[in-house]
Amino acid sequence: MATRLDELPGRRCSIAGALDVVGDRWALLIVREVSLGAHRFSEILRGTGAPRERLTARLNALVGAGVLERREYSQNPPRADYHLTRSGLDLLPVLQALMQWGDRHVADTPPVELHHHGHRIAASWVCDVCGERIGRETERHVPDHSEPGHGPLPR
Repeated sequence: MATRLDELPGRRCSIAGALDVVGDRWALLIVREVSLGAHRFSEILRGTGAPRERLTARLNALVGAGVLERREYSQNPPRADYHLTRSGLDLLPVLQALMQWGDRHVADTPPVELHHHGHRIAASWVCDVCGERIGRETERHVPDHSEPGHGPLPR
């Protein structure tokens, strides 16, 4: 797994880097299960439906990438469970947005709703500086000008 964006093929992009870490079904379903309180291998296996060897590989990769941490809960026999790190917790809004997209475009009826103090919540994109809701009409892509071929920002 590449750890630097420069090592990935195609356009230099943080989306490509993120997908290199969590860009398959099993990785995101593991994060979902751990966020819902499934910490042991057997619980994660049951919740994801992943093949055992695939689950083992993905858990190891997510621990290696710093998304999950392994915590020993028994020494004899040696046993560990899995917990989200700060990096893993930062993926929860991504899962919420994927769930909301799936509710709109895949599911006939949403199987789960997220609630906060008794009302349904929805993912939205909000500017962390001014608090304004972001939409296509207010979004602006600014290229990384440290890349070759990019000059200074226009004023």
